[in-house]
Amino acid sequence: MRFANTVPGMKYIFEVTINPGWRIEDYVKVWQAESEIIQREPGARGTMLHRPVNQSDRLLAIATWESKALRDAALERLKNDPEIVKLRRRREPIVTFRLIGEFEDPEWIVPAS
Repeated sequence: MRFANTVPGMKYIFEVTINPGWRIEDYVKVWQAESEIIQREPGARGTMLHRPVNQSDRLLAIATWESKALRDAALERLKNDPEIVKLRRRREPIVTFRLIGEFEDPEWIVPAS
């Protein structure tokens, strides 16, 4: 085991459930457009979607930020952005979100041998 040798940051992890009548691909289009805007903000470090094995109605979303303060400031700045508002209205009928948690980057890592 070794201590992580990374710049501290935060992970925001969400379970995304696709609502009946919609497909994952419907959500991905909106997610990608919204994420491209958000990732221009200071402190944004990327976002990913993970598809579970053998499930077609759920995703795991992980957003990485330099700090909670920078993420909170970015979301406050963007909350009334016309393009973000439009995209969020588009995604509302498609998915349901559940915040799994806000996590600091790892303190301990066991690398592969």
